[in-house]
Amino acid sequence: MKPASPCISVCVLDPPTGWCRGCARTLEEITDWMRYTPEQREEVWARLPARRLQLGTTNPEG
Repeated sequence: MKPASPCISVCVLDPPTGWCRGCARTLEEITDWMRYTPEQREEVWARLPARRLQLGTTNPEG
C-alpha cells in the first residue's frame, strides 16, 4: 500500500473546510483511499501540507 495512508487516528472533520483535522484529507479522499492508485495517493499527499497550514495543524508522519 504505497504510499501509506496519512491517517494519524485523529478523525474530526473541520466544518468550514470539510477536511479531517488529523490528516487534512476530505471525506471522499478518506473513503476512497484503498481504491486510489499510487499516483492518486501521491496527489493527495501533495495537497496536505497546504491544507495543514490552513488548518493550523501539523502531522508528524507527513
